[in-house]
Amino acid sequence: MADATDNPQHEQQSKPSSKHTRPQEFYEAVKQKFAEERDLRLNYRPEGTAQYTSDLEGPLARYAIDPFAAEVKPREAINDTVEVLFIGGGFSALLTSARLREVGVESIRIVERGADVGGTWYWNRYPGVACDVVAYDYLPLLDEMDYVPKDHYAKGPEIYAHCQAIARRYNLYPLAVFQTTVTSTVWDETEEMWHLTTDRGDHMRARFVICANGTLSKPKLAKIKGFETFKGHSFHTSRWDYDYTKKDLSGLEDKVVGIIGTGATAVQAVPGLGAASKELYVFQRTPSSIDIREDWPTDPNWARKLQPGWQSKRRERAKMGPQLTEEQKARQAAMSREEKIRRQENANIDAMMRIHKRIDETVKDKKTAEALKPWYMLMCKRPCFHNDYLPTFNRPNVHLVDTHGKGITEINEKGPVFEGKQYELDVLIYATGFEVQKTGIYNQIKGEKGLDLNDKYRDGIRTLLGIHTQGYPNLFIMGGYQASFQFNLTDMLQAQGDHIAACIDYARRHGYQTIDVTREAEEWWVQEVIEHRGKTTRNQDCTPGYYNFEGEFQRRQDGNYNGGFNAYCNHMSDVRGKMEDHFVFTKR
Repeated sequence: MADATDNPQHEQQSKPSSKHTRPQEFYEAVKQKFAEERDLRLNYRPEGTAQYTSDLEGPLARYAIDPFAAEVKPREAINDTVEVLFIGGGFSALLTSARLREVGVESIRIVERGADVGGTWYWNRYPGVACDVVAYDYLPLLDEMDYVPKDHYAKGPEIYAHCQAIARRYNLYPLAVFQTTVTSTVWDETEEMWHLTTDRGDHMRARFVICANGTLSKPKLAKIKGFETFKGHSFHTSRWDYDYTKKDLSGLEDKVVGIIGTGATAVQAVPGLGAASKELYVFQRTPSSIDIREDWPTDPNWARKLQPGWQSKRRERAKMGPQLTEEQKARQAAMSREEKIRRQENANIDAMMRIHKRIDETVKDKKTAEALKPWYMLMCKRPCFHNDYLPTFNRPNVHLVDTHGKGITEINEKGPVFEGKQYELDVLIYATGFEVQKTGIYNQIKGEKGLDLNDKYRDGIRTLLGIHTQGYPNLFIMGGYQASFQFNLTDMLQAQGDHIAACIDYARRHGYQTIDVTREAEEWWVQEVIEHRGKTTRNQDCTPGYYNFEGEFQRRQDGNYNGGFNAYCNHMSDVRGKMEDHFVFTKR
Protein backbone atom coordinates (compact mmCIF):
# COMPACT_ATOMS: atom_id res chain seq x y z
CA MET A 1 0.00 0.00 0.00
CA ALA A 2 1.38 3.42 -0.96
CA ASP A 3 2.44 5.73 1.84
CA ALA A 4 0.36 8.94 1.93
CA THR A 5 3.54 10.93 1.54
CA ASP A 6 3.82 9.64 -2.03
CA ASN A 7 1.86 11.74 -4.49
CA PRO A 8 -0.25 9.31 -6.49
CA GLN A 9 0.35 11.23 -9.68
CA HIS A 10 3.54 10.84 -11.69
CA GLU A 11 6.23 13.41 -10.89
CA GLN A 12 8.19 13.65 -14.12
CA GLN A 13 11.84 14.50 -13.73
CA SER A 14 14.42 15.52 -16.33
CA LYS A 15 16.77 12.62 -15.70
CA PRO A 16 19.26 11.28 -18.20
CA SER A 17 18.50 7.82 -19.52
CA SER A 18 21.04 5.09 -18.80
CA LYS A 19 20.37 3.32 -22.11
CA HIS A 20 22.56 4.25 -25.06
CA THR A 21 21.69 3.13 -28.57
CA ARG A 22 23.90 5.57 -30.46
CA PRO A 23 27.52 4.89 -31.44
CA GLN A 24 30.19 6.54 -29.31
CA GLU A 25 31.22 8.66 -32.31
CA PHE A 26 27.87 10.45 -32.05
CA TYR A 27 28.54 11.46 -28.46
CA GLU A 28 32.06 12.62 -29.25
CA ALA A 29 30.72 14.80 -32.08
CA VAL A 30 28.13 16.36 -29.76
CA LYS A 31 30.82 17.05 -27.16
CA GLN A 32 32.87 18.78 -29.86
CA LYS A 33 29.85 20.94 -30.72
CA PHE A 34 29.45 21.77 -27.02
CA ALA A 35 33.09 22.90 -26.87
CA GLU A 36 32.77 25.04 -29.99
CA GLU A 37 29.67 26.80 -28.65
CA ARG A 38 31.39 27.38 -25.29
CA ASP A 39 34.51 28.83 -26.91
CA LEU A 40 32.41 31.07 -29.14
CA ARG A 41 30.83 32.68 -26.09
CA LEU A 42 34.07 32.91 -24.13
CA ASN A 43 35.75 34.67 -27.04
CA TYR A 44 32.92 37.18 -27.30
CA ARG A 45 32.93 37.93 -23.55
CA PRO A 46 36.39 37.17 -22.12
CA GLU A 47 35.76 39.62 -19.28
CA GLY A 48 33.56 37.04 -17.50
CA THR A 49 31.44 38.45 -14.68
CA ALA A 50 32.73 41.97 -15.46
CA GLN A 51 30.32 42.05 -18.40
CA TYR A 52 27.58 42.85 -15.87
CA THR A 53 27.08 45.65 -13.36
CA SER A 54 25.11 45.58 -10.13
CA ASP A 55 26.17 49.08 -9.07
CA LEU A 56 22.76 50.56 -9.74
CA GLU A 57 23.49 54.14 -8.75
CA GLY A 58 23.19 57.50 -10.44
CA PRO A 59 21.26 57.14 -13.73
CA LEU A 60 20.87 53.40 -13.09
CA ALA A 61 19.36 53.80 -9.61
CA ARG A 62 15.84 53.57 -11.03
CA TYR A 63 16.42 49.90 -11.84
CA ALA A 64 16.79 49.14 -8.13
CA ILE A 65 13.74 51.07 -6.85
CA ASP A 66 11.17 48.89 -5.11
CA PRO A 67 7.93 49.20 -7.13
CA PHE A 68 5.92 47.10 -4.66
CA ALA A 69 6.26 49.33 -1.60
CA ALA A 70 5.15 52.76 -0.57
CA GLU A 71 7.72 55.52 -0.42
CA VAL A 72 10.12 55.06 2.47
CA LYS A 73 8.86 57.06 5.43
CA PRO A 74 11.32 58.79 7.74
CA ARG A 75 11.70 57.12 11.13
CA GLU A 76 13.83 57.44 14.22
CA ALA A 77 17.18 55.67 14.02
CA ILE A 78 17.27 52.40 15.95
CA ASN A 79 19.94 52.03 18.62
CA ASP A 80 19.32 48.83 20.54
CA THR A 81 20.50 45.27 21.15
CA VAL A 82 18.98 41.95 20.08
CA GLU A 83 20.20 38.42 20.60
CA VAL A 84 19.94 37.18 17.00
CA LEU A 85 19.88 39.39 13.92
CA PHE A 86 19.24 38.18 10.38
CA ILE A 87 20.49 40.13 7.40
CA GLY A 88 17.79 39.31 4.87
CA GLY A 89 14.20 38.15 5.22
CA GLY A 90 13.82 35.22 2.84
CA PHE A 91 13.49 31.52 3.52
CA SER A 92 16.93 31.35 5.18
CA ALA A 93 15.82 33.72 7.93
CA LEU A 94 12.33 32.27 8.25
CA LEU A 95 13.44 28.64 8.51
CA THR A 96 16.17 29.34 11.04
CA SER A 97 13.94 31.64 13.09
CA ALA A 98 11.37 28.87 13.38
CA ARG A 99 13.99 26.54 14.83
CA LEU A 100 15.33 29.26 17.14
CA ARG A 101 11.84 29.87 18.51
CA GLU A 102 11.59 26.14 19.23
CA VAL A 103 14.69 26.29 21.46
CA GLY A 104 13.45 29.37 23.31
CA VAL A 105 15.16 32.29 21.56
CA GLU A 106 12.84 35.29 21.85
CA SER A 107 14.93 38.27 20.73
CA ILE A 108 15.07 37.85 16.93
CA ARG A 109 15.29 40.66 14.41
CA ILE A 110 15.11 40.50 10.61
CA VAL A 111 16.61 43.45 8.72
CA GLU A 112 15.38 43.43 5.14
CA ARG A 113 15.89 45.74 2.16
CA GLY A 114 12.39 44.98 0.87
CA ALA A 115 9.15 46.05 2.53
CA ASP A 116 8.24 42.55 3.76
CA VAL A 117 9.62 39.06 4.23
CA GLY A 118 9.92 36.67 1.30
CA GLY A 119 13.35 37.35 -0.18
CA THR A 120 13.36 36.36 -3.84
CA TRP A 121 9.58 35.78 -3.66
CA TYR A 122 9.11 39.36 -2.52
CA TRP A 123 11.12 40.80 -5.39
CA ASN A 124 10.24 38.43 -8.21
CA ARG A 125 6.62 39.12 -9.07
CA TYR A 126 6.88 39.10 -12.84
CA PRO A 127 3.97 37.54 -14.77
CA GLY A 128 4.07 33.75 -14.69
CA VAL A 129 6.48 33.50 -11.76
CA ALA A 130 6.50 30.02 -10.25
CA CYS A 131 8.88 27.49 -8.72
CA ASP A 132 10.41 24.71 -10.81
CA VAL A 133 10.68 22.38 -7.81
CA VAL A 134 7.66 20.31 -6.72
CA ALA A 135 5.76 22.40 -4.16
CA TYR A 136 5.50 19.63 -1.55
CA ASP A 137 9.30 19.64 -1.45
CA TYR A 138 10.09 23.30 -2.02
CA LEU A 139 7.71 25.05 0.36
CA PRO A 140 9.28 24.54 3.79
CA LEU A 141 7.72 23.97 7.21
CA LEU A 142 4.56 22.41 5.76
CA ASP A 143 4.32 20.06 8.76
CA GLU A 144 4.70 22.92 11.22
CA MET A 145 2.32 25.21 9.30
CA ASP A 146 -0.26 22.45 8.73
CA TYR A 147 -0.42 23.49 5.09
CA VAL A 148 -0.59 21.63 1.80
CA PRO A 149 0.24 23.61 -1.39
CA LYS A 150 -2.57 24.22 -3.86
CA ASP A 151 -0.76 22.80 -6.87
CA HIS A 152 2.01 20.38 -7.76
CA TYR A 153 4.15 23.43 -8.64
CA ALA A 154 3.55 26.51 -6.52
CA LYS A 155 3.08 29.91 -8.11
CA GLY A 156 4.88 32.99 -6.83
CA PRO A 157 1.95 34.59 -4.97
CA GLU A 158 1.31 31.41 -2.96
CA ILE A 159 4.98 31.12 -2.01
CA TYR A 160 5.12 34.78 -0.96
CA ALA A 161 1.97 34.32 1.14
CA HIS A 162 3.54 31.24 2.73
CA CYS A 163 6.57 33.32 3.74
CA GLN A 164 4.30 35.89 5.36
CA ALA A 165 2.38 33.15 7.17
CA ILE A 166 5.62 31.74 8.62
CA ALA A 167 6.60 35.20 9.86
CA ARG A 168 3.23 35.58 11.57
CA ARG A 169 3.26 32.05 13.01
CA TYR A 170 6.66 32.57 14.64
CA ASN A 171 6.00 36.19 15.67
CA LEU A 172 8.81 37.67 13.58
CA TYR A 173 7.14 40.92 12.57
CA PRO A 174 7.31 42.92 15.85
CA LEU A 175 11.13 43.30 15.81
CA ALA A 176 11.56 43.21 12.03
CA VAL A 177 12.93 46.25 10.21
CA PHE A 178 12.00 46.65 6.54
CA GLN A 179 13.10 48.98 3.74
CA THR A 180 16.46 49.01 5.48
CA THR A 181 19.85 47.86 4.21
CA VAL A 182 22.68 46.74 6.48
CA THR A 183 25.83 48.56 5.33
CA SER A 184 28.39 47.34 7.86
CA THR A 185 28.72 44.46 10.32
CA VAL A 186 31.69 44.87 12.67
CA TRP A 187 32.82 42.62 15.52
CA ASP A 188 33.62 44.40 18.78
CA GLU A 189 36.19 42.22 20.54
CA THR A 190 35.82 43.99 23.89
CA GLU A 191 32.04 43.67 24.07
CA GLU A 192 32.00 40.37 22.14
CA MET A 193 29.08 41.71 20.16
CA TRP A 194 28.38 42.58 16.53
CA HIS A 195 27.73 46.23 15.69
CA LEU A 196 25.63 46.85 12.59
CA THR A 197 24.88 50.08 10.79
CA THR A 198 22.29 50.68 8.08
CA ASP A 199 21.36 53.15 5.38
CA ARG A 200 18.69 54.52 7.74
CA GLY A 201 21.19 55.71 10.34
CA ASP A 202 20.64 52.73 12.65
CA HIS A 203 23.28 51.37 15.02
CA MET A 204 22.16 47.94 16.16
CA ARG A 205 24.02 45.47 18.34
CA ALA A 206 23.55 41.71 18.17
CA ARG A 207 25.10 38.74 19.89
CA PHE A 208 24.59 36.46 16.89
CA VAL A 209 24.40 37.55 13.25
CA ILE A 210 23.14 35.34 10.44
CA CYS A 211 23.86 36.39 6.85
CA ALA A 212 20.67 35.29 5.14
CA ASN A 213 20.73 37.53 2.08
CA GLY A 214 21.15 34.72 -0.44
CA THR A 215 23.62 34.39 -3.30
CA LEU A 216 21.30 35.70 -6.03
CA SER A 217 19.69 38.82 -4.59
CA LYS A 218 21.18 41.93 -6.16
CA PRO A 219 19.81 42.67 -9.67
CA LYS A 220 22.39 43.12 -12.40
CA LEU A 221 22.39 44.62 -15.87
CA ALA A 222 24.50 43.67 -18.85
CA LYS A 223 27.00 46.38 -19.76
CA ILE A 224 25.68 47.22 -23.23
CA LYS A 225 27.00 50.23 -25.10
CA GLY A 226 24.47 53.06 -24.99
CA PHE A 227 21.87 51.25 -22.89
CA GLU A 228 21.36 54.34 -20.74
CA THR A 229 20.32 56.34 -23.83
CA PHE A 230 17.16 54.33 -24.58
CA LYS A 231 14.17 56.71 -24.51
CA GLY A 232 11.46 54.12 -24.21
CA HIS A 233 10.33 52.53 -20.95
CA SER A 234 12.57 49.93 -19.29
CA PHE A 235 12.84 47.92 -16.07
CA HIS A 236 14.44 44.80 -14.55
CA THR A 237 12.24 41.72 -14.11
CA SER A 238 12.77 41.77 -10.33
CA ARG A 239 11.30 45.28 -10.27
CA TRP A 240 8.35 44.60 -12.59
CA ASP A 241 6.46 47.79 -13.46
CA TYR A 242 2.79 46.86 -13.31
CA ASP A 243 1.84 50.53 -13.40
CA TYR A 244 3.06 50.41 -17.01
CA THR A 245 2.09 46.88 -18.07
CA LYS A 246 -1.07 46.57 -15.90
CA LYS A 247 -1.65 43.45 -13.81
CA ASP A 248 -3.20 41.57 -16.72
CA LEU A 249 -0.54 42.96 -19.13
CA SER A 250 -3.27 44.80 -21.06
CA GLY A 251 -1.04 47.86 -21.02
CA LEU A 252 1.12 46.13 -23.63
CA GLU A 253 -1.55 45.44 -26.25
CA ASP A 254 -0.39 48.35 -28.42
CA LYS A 255 3.27 48.14 -27.43
CA VAL A 256 6.37 46.72 -29.10
CA VAL A 257 8.21 44.90 -26.32
CA GLY A 258 11.77 43.58 -26.09
CA ILE A 259 13.23 41.30 -23.44
CA ILE A 260 16.96 40.67 -23.05
CA GLY A 261 17.75 37.28 -21.55
CA THR A 262 16.43 33.75 -21.95
CA GLY A 263 17.12 32.29 -18.52
CA ALA A 264 14.65 30.95 -15.97
CA THR A 265 12.85 34.26 -15.47
CA ALA A 266 12.38 34.98 -19.16
CA VAL A 267 11.18 31.43 -19.78
CA GLN A 268 8.31 32.07 -17.36
CA ALA A 269 7.58 35.65 -18.46
CA VAL A 270 7.75 35.29 -22.25
CA PRO A 271 4.49 33.31 -22.71
CA GLY A 272 2.45 36.05 -21.04
CA LEU A 273 4.31 38.80 -22.87
CA GLY A 274 3.81 37.05 -26.19
CA ALA A 275 0.08 36.74 -25.62
CA ALA A 276 -0.36 40.36 -24.50
CA SER A 277 2.05 42.41 -26.62
CA LYS A 278 1.51 43.91 -30.05
CA GLU A 279 5.00 42.63 -30.92
CA LEU A 280 7.57 40.83 -28.77
CA TYR A 281 11.29 40.52 -29.52
CA VAL A 282 13.21 37.99 -27.44
CA PHE A 283 16.96 38.73 -27.54
CA GLN A 284 18.89 35.52 -26.94
CA ARG A 285 22.58 34.87 -26.35
CA THR A 286 22.38 31.29 -25.07
CA PRO A 287 19.14 29.26 -25.02
CA SER A 288 17.97 27.49 -21.90
CA SER A 289 17.10 23.81 -21.77
CA ILE A 290 13.30 23.61 -21.62
CA ASP A 291 11.70 20.45 -20.31
CA ILE A 292 8.05 19.63 -19.66
CA ARG A 293 6.48 20.72 -16.37
CA GLU A 294 3.62 18.40 -15.47
CA ASP A 295 1.42 20.49 -13.21
CA TRP A 296 -1.95 19.81 -11.61
CA PRO A 297 -4.06 20.91 -8.65
CA THR A 298 -3.35 19.03 -5.45
CA ASP A 299 -5.69 16.08 -5.03
CA PRO A 300 -7.81 16.90 -1.94
CA ASN A 301 -8.22 13.20 -1.12
CA TRP A 302 -4.43 12.75 -1.13
CA ALA A 303 -4.01 15.86 1.04
CA ARG A 304 -6.68 14.68 3.47
CA LYS A 305 -4.84 11.39 4.08
CA LEU A 306 -1.50 12.98 4.89
CA GLN A 307 -0.23 12.10 8.35
CA PRO A 308 1.66 14.49 10.65
CA GLY A 309 5.32 14.61 9.69
CA TRP A 310 4.62 13.75 6.03
CA GLN A 311 6.97 16.39 4.64
CA SER A 312 9.79 15.44 7.01
CA LYS A 313 9.56 11.84 5.78
CA ARG A 314 9.49 13.04 2.19
CA ARG A 315 12.58 15.20 2.73
CA GLU A 316 14.43 12.34 4.42
CA ARG A 317 13.83 10.09 1.43
CA ALA A 318 14.99 12.79 -0.95
CA LYS A 319 18.16 13.30 1.10
CA MET A 320 19.04 9.63 0.83
CA GLY A 321 18.74 9.70 -2.96
CA PRO A 322 18.19 6.64 -5.16
CA GLN A 323 19.20 3.40 -3.48
CA LEU A 324 21.19 0.93 -5.57
CA THR A 325 20.75 -2.81 -5.45
CA GLU A 326 23.75 -4.98 -4.58
CA GLU A 327 23.96 -6.00 -8.23
CA GLN A 328 24.03 -2.35 -9.35
CA LYS A 329 26.70 -1.56 -6.77
CA ALA A 330 28.81 -4.45 -8.00
CA ARG A 331 28.52 -3.31 -11.62
CA GLN A 332 29.54 0.21 -10.68
CA ALA A 333 32.49 -1.05 -8.64
CA ALA A 334 33.71 -3.02 -11.61
CA MET A 335 33.74 0.02 -13.90
CA SER A 336 36.83 2.14 -14.42
CA ARG A 337 36.65 5.85 -13.62
CA GLU A 338 36.81 6.63 -17.34
CA GLU A 339 33.89 4.29 -18.06
CA LYS A 340 31.76 5.88 -15.35
CA ILE A 341 32.43 9.37 -16.71
CA ARG A 342 31.72 8.25 -20.26
CA ARG A 343 28.40 6.70 -19.28
CA GLN A 344 27.38 9.79 -17.31
CA GLU A 345 28.24 12.06 -20.21
CA ASN A 346 26.41 9.90 -22.72
CA ALA A 347 23.29 9.77 -20.55
CA ASN A 348 23.45 13.55 -20.17
CA ILE A 349 23.70 14.03 -23.95
CA ASP A 350 20.77 11.65 -24.48
CA ALA A 351 18.67 13.83 -22.16
CA MET A 352 19.67 16.98 -24.06
CA MET A 353 18.87 15.34 -27.40
CA ARG A 354 15.41 14.55 -26.07
CA ILE A 355 15.00 18.25 -25.32
CA HIS A 356 16.17 19.02 -28.88
CA LYS A 357 13.57 16.59 -30.23
CA ARG A 358 10.80 18.35 -28.33
CA ILE A 359 11.89 21.68 -29.83
CA ASP A 360 11.71 20.21 -33.34
CA GLU A 361 8.26 18.82 -32.63
CA THR A 362 6.94 22.07 -31.12
CA VAL A 363 8.43 25.05 -32.97
CA LYS A 364 7.18 25.33 -36.53
CA ASP A 365 9.85 27.60 -37.99
CA LYS A 366 12.95 25.44 -38.48
CA LYS A 367 15.44 28.30 -38.18
CA THR A 368 13.88 29.39 -34.89
CA ALA A 369 13.84 25.79 -33.67
CA GLU A 370 17.55 25.38 -34.38
CA ALA A 371 18.34 28.63 -32.56
CA LEU A 372 16.41 27.46 -29.47
CA LYS A 373 18.47 24.28 -29.09
CA PRO A 374 20.90 24.35 -26.16
CA TRP A 375 24.37 22.98 -26.93
CA TYR A 376 25.88 22.17 -23.53
CA MET A 377 25.62 19.47 -20.90
CA LEU A 378 22.41 19.44 -18.91
CA MET A 379 22.99 21.34 -15.63
CA CYS A 380 25.71 23.55 -17.11
CA LYS A 381 23.02 26.21 -16.87
CA ARG A 382 19.95 26.17 -14.71
CA PRO A 383 17.47 23.73 -16.30
CA CYS A 384 14.03 25.17 -17.02
CA PHE A 385 10.59 23.56 -17.13
CA HIS A 386 7.71 25.13 -19.03
CA ASN A 387 4.96 23.93 -21.34
CA ASP A 388 4.18 27.25 -23.06
CA TYR A 389 7.57 28.84 -23.70
CA LEU A 390 8.40 26.97 -26.91
CA PRO A 391 4.86 27.24 -28.41
CA THR A 392 5.02 31.02 -27.86
CA PHE A 393 7.49 31.24 -30.75
CA ASN A 394 4.76 29.99 -33.08
CA ARG A 395 2.85 33.25 -32.54
CA PRO A 396 3.17 35.61 -35.52
CA ASN A 397 3.86 38.56 -33.21
CA VAL A 398 6.78 36.87 -31.37
CA HIS A 399 10.27 37.07 -32.82
CA LEU A 400 13.44 35.37 -31.59
CA VAL A 401 16.54 37.48 -32.17
CA ASP A 402 19.32 34.93 -31.89
CA THR A 403 22.68 36.66 -31.40
CA HIS A 404 24.63 33.40 -31.90
CA GLY A 405 26.36 33.70 -28.54
CA LYS A 406 27.40 37.31 -28.95
CA GLY A 407 24.59 39.01 -27.07
CA ILE A 408 23.26 42.49 -27.69
CA THR A 409 26.22 44.87 -27.79
CA GLU A 410 24.52 48.18 -28.59
CA ILE A 411 21.37 50.04 -27.58
CA ASN A 412 20.42 53.51 -28.74
CA GLU A 413 17.48 55.79 -28.03
CA LYS A 414 15.18 53.63 -30.19
CA GLY A 415 16.23 50.23 -28.86
CA PRO A 416 18.74 47.42 -29.41
CA VAL A 417 20.89 47.16 -32.53
CA PHE A 418 22.26 43.83 -33.70
CA GLU A 419 24.33 43.26 -36.83
CA GLY A 420 23.21 46.60 -38.19
CA LYS A 421 19.49 46.03 -37.66
CA GLN A 422 17.58 48.46 -35.48
CA TYR A 423 14.84 47.11 -33.20
CA GLU A 424 12.51 49.97 -32.28
CA LEU A 425 10.80 49.29 -28.97
CA ASP A 426 8.29 50.94 -26.69
CA VAL A 427 9.53 49.00 -23.66
CA LEU A 428 12.70 47.04 -22.93
CA ILE A 429 12.71 44.45 -20.15
CA TYR A 430 15.99 43.23 -18.64
CA ALA A 431 15.86 39.55 -17.62
CA THR A 432 19.58 39.63 -16.89
CA GLY A 433 19.50 38.00 -13.47
CA PHE A 434 21.38 38.73 -10.28
CA GLU A 435 24.91 39.31 -9.11
CA VAL A 436 26.53 36.15 -7.77
CA GLN A 437 27.79 37.03 -4.29
CA LYS A 438 29.91 35.04 -1.87
CA THR A 439 28.73 36.68 1.34
CA GLY A 440 27.01 39.98 1.91
CA ILE A 441 25.75 42.32 -0.77
CA TYR A 442 25.65 45.94 0.31
CA ASN A 443 27.37 45.05 3.57
CA GLN A 444 31.01 45.25 4.72
CA ILE A 445 31.75 42.51 7.24
CA LYS A 446 34.74 42.92 9.59
CA GLY A 447 35.74 40.29 12.12
CA GLU A 448 38.55 40.03 14.64
CA LYS A 449 41.34 42.62 14.26
CA GLY A 450 39.12 44.45 11.78
CA LEU A 451 39.73 41.93 8.98
CA ASP A 452 37.31 42.41 6.09
CA LEU A 453 35.74 39.09 5.10
CA ASN A 454 36.47 39.76 1.42
CA ASP A 455 40.15 40.19 2.32
CA LYS A 456 40.15 36.86 4.16
CA TYR A 457 38.62 35.21 1.09
CA ARG A 458 41.00 36.88 -1.35
CA ASP A 459 43.29 33.84 -1.49
CA GLY A 460 40.44 31.35 -1.32
CA ILE A 461 37.17 30.89 0.54
CA ARG A 462 37.68 29.32 3.98
CA THR A 463 34.75 28.06 6.01
CA LEU A 464 33.46 25.13 8.01
CA LEU A 465 30.44 23.66 6.21
CA GLY A 466 30.03 26.91 4.29
CA ILE A 467 28.46 28.30 7.48
CA HIS A 468 31.25 29.26 9.91
CA THR A 469 34.49 31.11 9.16
CA GLN A 470 37.35 31.45 11.64
CA GLY A 471 37.86 34.91 13.13
CA TYR A 472 34.18 35.85 12.85
CA PRO A 473 32.65 34.64 16.13
CA ASN A 474 28.88 34.19 16.34
CA LEU A 475 28.55 34.80 12.58
CA PHE A 476 26.71 32.28 10.43
CA ILE A 477 26.41 32.29 6.65
CA MET A 478 23.52 30.65 4.82
CA GLY A 479 23.33 29.59 1.19
CA GLY A 480 26.97 30.46 0.55
CA TYR A 481 29.85 28.66 -1.08
CA GLN A 482 31.43 25.51 0.34
CA ALA A 483 27.93 24.34 1.29
CA SER A 484 26.18 21.56 -0.59
CA PHE A 485 24.52 22.49 -3.88
CA GLN A 486 20.87 21.51 -4.10
CA PHE A 487 18.48 22.19 -6.97
CA ASN A 488 15.83 22.29 -4.24
CA LEU A 489 17.49 25.08 -2.29
CA THR A 490 15.12 24.93 0.67
CA ASP A 491 16.34 21.41 1.52
CA MET A 492 19.82 22.80 2.04
CA LEU A 493 18.60 25.95 3.83
CA GLN A 494 16.49 23.85 6.19
CA ALA A 495 19.48 21.66 7.03
CA GLN A 496 21.65 24.72 7.63
CA GLY A 497 18.94 26.39 9.70
CA ASP A 498 18.62 23.33 11.91
CA HIS A 499 22.41 23.30 12.37
CA ILE A 500 22.67 27.02 13.20
CA ALA A 501 19.83 26.86 15.70
CA ALA A 502 21.50 23.85 17.36
CA CYS A 503 24.82 25.73 17.59
CA ILE A 504 23.21 28.80 19.15
CA ASP A 505 21.21 26.60 21.53
CA TYR A 506 24.40 24.79 22.58
CA ALA A 507 26.17 28.07 23.32
CA ARG A 508 23.24 29.43 25.32
CA ARG A 509 22.71 26.23 27.35
CA HIS A 510 26.41 26.03 28.28
CA GLY A 511 26.71 29.68 29.24
CA TYR A 512 29.01 30.57 26.34
CA GLN A 513 29.11 34.11 24.99
CA THR A 514 30.81 33.26 21.70
CA ILE A 515 31.34 30.35 19.32
CA ASP A 516 34.07 30.38 16.67
CA VAL A 517 35.36 27.59 14.48
CA THR A 518 38.92 26.40 15.05
CA ARG A 519 41.55 26.84 12.33
CA GLU A 520 42.00 23.08 12.21
CA ALA A 521 38.29 22.43 11.61
CA GLU A 522 38.20 25.13 8.94
CA GLU A 523 41.23 23.66 7.18
CA TRP A 524 39.66 20.20 7.31
CA TRP A 525 36.56 21.46 5.52
CA VAL A 526 38.52 23.39 2.90
CA GLN A 527 40.32 20.16 2.04
CA GLU A 528 37.00 18.27 1.95
CA VAL A 529 35.65 20.78 -0.56
CA ILE A 530 38.81 20.51 -2.68
CA GLU A 531 38.73 16.71 -2.48
CA HIS A 532 35.22 16.58 -3.90
CA ARG A 533 35.74 19.16 -6.65
CA GLY A 534 37.92 19.07 -9.72
CA LYS A 535 37.53 15.36 -10.41
CA THR A 536 36.37 16.17 -13.93
CA THR A 537 36.70 19.19 -16.22
CA ARG A 538 32.91 19.74 -16.31
CA ASN A 539 33.07 23.22 -14.82
CA GLN A 540 35.42 24.62 -17.46
CA ASP A 541 33.78 22.55 -20.19
CA CYS A 542 30.43 24.24 -19.56
CA THR A 543 29.14 27.16 -21.53
CA PRO A 544 29.44 30.45 -19.59
CA GLY A 545 26.77 31.14 -16.99
CA TYR A 546 26.40 32.09 -13.36
CA TYR A 547 27.00 28.47 -12.27
CA ASN A 548 30.65 28.80 -13.40
CA PHE A 549 31.17 32.55 -12.97
CA GLU A 550 30.71 33.14 -16.72
CA GLY A 551 33.68 30.88 -17.46
CA GLU A 552 36.14 32.61 -15.15
CA PHE A 553 38.93 30.60 -13.53
CA GLN A 554 37.93 29.26 -10.12
CA ARG A 555 40.13 28.00 -7.31
CA ARG A 556 39.02 24.52 -6.39
CA GLN A 557 37.88 25.65 -2.95
CA ASP A 558 35.77 28.52 -4.31
CA GLY A 559 32.63 26.56 -4.98
CA ASN A 560 30.15 24.13 -3.53
CA TYR A 561 30.81 20.94 -1.62
CA ASN A 562 30.13 18.20 -4.17
CA GLY A 563 30.26 15.15 -1.93
CA GLY A 564 26.46 14.78 -1.91
CA PHE A 565 23.70 16.22 0.23
CA ASN A 566 23.39 13.22 2.51
CA ALA A 567 27.13 13.30 3.23
CA TYR A 568 26.91 17.07 3.86
CA CYS A 569 24.10 16.56 6.38
CA ASN A 570 26.09 13.78 8.05
CA HIS A 571 29.10 16.10 8.34
CA MET A 572 26.92 18.73 10.04
CA SER A 573 25.61 16.09 12.44
CA ASP A 574 29.15 14.91 13.22
CA VAL A 575 30.28 18.48 13.90
CA ARG A 576 27.39 19.03 16.29
CA GLY A 577 28.20 15.74 18.01
CA LYS A 578 31.71 17.01 18.85
CA MET A 579 31.17 20.73 19.34
CA GLU A 580 34.14 21.22 21.65
CA ASP A 581 36.47 19.65 19.07
CA HIS A 582 35.41 21.94 16.22
CA PHE A 583 34.80 25.25 17.99
CA VAL A 584 36.39 27.61 20.47
CA PHE A 585 33.99 29.04 23.04
CA THR A 586 34.27 31.94 25.47
CA LYS A 587 32.29 32.27 28.69
CA ARG A 588 30.18 35.28 29.53
